[in-house]
Amino acid sequence: MSTRFDGSLAATVGRLVAEARRELGFTQRELSRRATVSQSAISRLERGLRSGLDLGDVERLGAAMGGRFRMELRAPFLADRARQRDRVHARCIGYAARQLHRRGWQVASEVEIGGAAGPGWIDLLAWHLGSRVLLVIEVKTEIADFGGVQRTLAWYERRAGDAARRRGWMPVRAIGVLLLLDSRAVADRLRDNRGIAAMSFPGRASVLSGFIDDPRSAVPPPRSLAMIDPLSRRSAWLRPASIDGAARRPPSSTTRMLRVGCPAECG
Repeated sequence: MSTRFDGSLAATVGRLVAEARRELGFTQRELSRRATVSQSAISRLERGLRSGLDLGDVERLGAAMGGRFRMELRAPFLADRARQRDRVHARCIGYAARQLHRRGWQVASEVEIGGAAGPGWIDLLAWHLGSRVLLVIEVKTEIADFGGVQRTLAWYERRAGDAARRRGWMPVRAIGVLLLLDSRAVADRLRDNRGIAAMSFPGRASVLSGFIDDPRSAVPPPRSLAMIDPLSRRSAWLRPASIDGAARRPPSSTTRMLRVGCPAECG
């Protein structure tokens, strides 16, 4: 039996559909065409009225706008954990941006790109004028789906050239970079995916670090992976990953950062 939307659920779903549609610049007619859902049903859904739509219809509406609906439990402790994780991610992006800037790279963060699936945002784009190399950087504080990380970075790499040219950067080479928080959870996850990670990211932290410091040195492979620790005061800001054979355990400082939501000193 299909699940139909009415009452408060219809109002919530309708509001989300309307907001996303307007943000993308879609008319109800355009959304109707893309999702194969009648315009009249979309209109009624957005007004919180009984629309006759079921779960499959609503999923198609989300997919037509490059997104998807998900069920979640909203509770104060969950919201607080989400804010902490977001804060750590933002700190990691800021840390990486500062390190690149200090080494002579031009850096842009949260760079918007578009595509058939809808908008997306590249964590960091870094451009070096002398070498005309563009770094397309994805920053992760946790790995839930390693395949998903690969697909996202591949999409960013395809779209990064246009985003760079809009800034007046004319790259002759792009390098995808995955920067991971140097935490024990991430290290364990990497070990679980050792084979695919090593194959998909052949560039090592040492080569990437040397190139960032001096773009006249050896150019890294098309994709590189390295660990970062925003609490570290070491000069070597890019660290080897567990797939590189690093025997050490990640520092407890990153565990503390995740626990407390990244204190002021990591900025």
